[in-house]
Amino acid sequence: MNGNTISTRDGARIYYKDWGEGPVVTFSHGWPLNADAWDGQLHFLARNGFRVVAHDRRGHGRSSQPSTNNDMNGYADDLAALIDALDLKDIAMVGHSTGGGEVARYIGRYGTERVAKVVLIGAVPPLMVKSATNPDGLPIEVFDETRTAVASDRAQFYKELAIAFYGANRPGAKVSPGVLDQFWLWSMQSGQKNAYECIQAFSETDFTDDLKKFDVPTLLMHGGDDQIVPIDISAKKSFRLIRDAKAIYYPDAPHGLTTTLQDQVNADLLAFLRS
Repeated sequence: MNGNTISTRDGARIYYKDWGEGPVVTFSHGWPLNADAWDGQLHFLARNGFRVVAHDRRGHGRSSQPSTNNDMNGYADDLAALIDALDLKDIAMVGHSTGGGEVARYIGRYGTERVAKVVLIGAVPPLMVKSATNPDGLPIEVFDETRTAVASDRAQFYKELAIAFYGANRPGAKVSPGVLDQFWLWSMQSGQKNAYECIQAFSETDFTDDLKKFDVPTLLMHGGDDQIVPIDISAKKSFRLIRDAKAIYYPDAPHGLTTTLQDQVNADLLAFLRS
């Protein structure tokens, strides 16, 4: 390892931050961001007796931008490589949005031998896209439009995406210009090819079988006004698939609730981790 990076089996370099001491909590971020999106949680938990480890997904942030394995299996394998490299055990795994899919696929592929708890926040499972077996999902055209926008003018698209992500388009919303700016900055650090291919990964991957393999305490946290990953097609379905899951739904909260409701989310997260 060199400079807080690890090497994966296919030669990708995965950047991570590792703060604090105590029980381990890993964090998997959403699309098309990076580990810095978790700073409000990382700093809080590090001050409250936890060791927090958050990585930049391949093709995002400070990690390398490989041409291959930009899919959920690849992301889960990278997470496994990080866990193995740091020899992490009894982990509480936290995933937001696409990162929730990454966590689910990790458990589907590697089980829960090293996992003690799971938290899925605004997460994409079980399946986002509409299909014959998922009739209330989002039409494929929604994701086709996202692909077109990323390929043609991603800089402008990410500026517009931030508004819905944080619910800044809702009456009375209090979202600072700085929050919107940092979303754009993080997004522009992702590779265009990597971000483009990740759209299929988060929208078309079916996590149903992965969720059925969860056998550790699991908490679902989701905003009732999530404009990116609507709660009815995600958390409420996952709740029925994960044995003994608990759920906290935040009325009127947006997709980016870890920022807009940071104090409340942190308090609820801490309570679950300590339970």
